[in-house]
Amino acid sequence: FGLTKKVCYENEEFNLLQAALNIEDGLDNLRYNKVIVATDADVDGMHIRLLLITFFLQFYPELIKKGHVYVLQTPLFRVRNKRSKIKNKQVVKDADARLGAKEKKNDFITRYCYTEEERLNAIRDLGPEPEITRFKGLGEISPDEFVHFIGPDMRLEQVTLHKNDQVQKLLEYYMGKNTMERQNFIIDNLVIEEDLPQDEEMAEDRKQA
Repeated sequence: FGLTKKVCYENEEFNLLQAALNIEDGLDNLRYNKVIVATDADVDGMHIRLLLITFFLQFYPELIKKGHVYVLQTPLFRVRNKRSKIKNKQVVKDADARLGAKEKKNDFITRYCYTEEERLNAIRDLGPEPEITRFKGLGEISPDEFVHFIGPDMRLEQVTLHKNDQVQKLLEYYMGKNTMERQNFIIDNLVIEEDLPQDEEMAEDRKQA
């Protein structure tokens, strides 16, 4: 934020990005209707996401104002179990019913979870003792798995601006040099999520059962 376009274009990624989108002279020649930002689902990924959105807002705000920019939501967890071990056979039937015409039944029934609540539900449905993987980044997701997250059921969150949002003031507040003011805002609005140990989750599930 606050740098000139010339300085930003010294960064190869930003320079290639604007060239790939073909937006230097406006949106009339925009090559893609949807510009989808895909980053790791962690703090570093959110930081990169914020830098990209800041780049668009500072130099190409119409790209966001006209609804072209989206963020791809990727799963935080994979929960799976062998179909032969799953006690709830209706879960297996439902999973098989969702298979495409050319998809074959797998030895495993898998759920991809985007929230902690989805993870707990998957553990309950796919029990007992399912295998749980926490995705730390996009690089941990195989191409065979990633295709599920960019298909017809992909989860996209549109980057939007409210009518009353003043772009310059937003950027100055969140990306400017008002470090202490922003720090106090973060402290006052911080939300901490704690991962429950798996043993506690399973014990809680047994109580509910």
